[in-house]
Amino acid sequence: MKVELKVNGKAVSADVPPNTLLVQFIREHLRLTGTHVGCDTAQCGACTVIANGRSIKACNTLVAQMAGADITTIEGVAAADGTLHPVQAAFKECHGLQCGYCTPGMVMSTIDLLKHHPTATEGEIRSLLEGNLCRCTGYQNIVAAVQTAQKALAA
Repeated sequence: MKVELKVNGKAVSADVPPNTLLVQFIREHLRLTGTHVGCDTAQCGACTVIANGRSIKACNTLVAQMAGADITTIEGVAAADGTLHPVQAAFKECHGLQCGYCTPGMVMSTIDLLKHHPTATEGEIRSLLEGNLCRCTGYQNIVAAVQTAQKALAA
């Protein structure tokens, strides 16, 4: 089936089998490998992207469901000149990553979180990020990164 959508501001189209997952389309067809495959069950959040302004897990979404959608992956977050998005900069500044496997999904979820909950408390941040798992950091630096980004975006 033919699918047409916008990814990181660019129109893309392809003929794909109807059972193609969005994460497969992004990684294999578009060669945007920043979106990771972690659990294949929508539990870990490594595959999180933003679709039409909301974060979704691309490992359990068919690309056919996204026909006409506007998708942003981690590759589409930084400015064209390479300047990091405030969330990316905060994760770097606060050491909100270790191995980096969960980081793209955490960044995408944080962008969505701060867009829809710009004044979230620490407890709310922890609750709103429950769908993203990290096996390395213990989350304290991730929460600090979200709070730092929160302040940067409010300024």
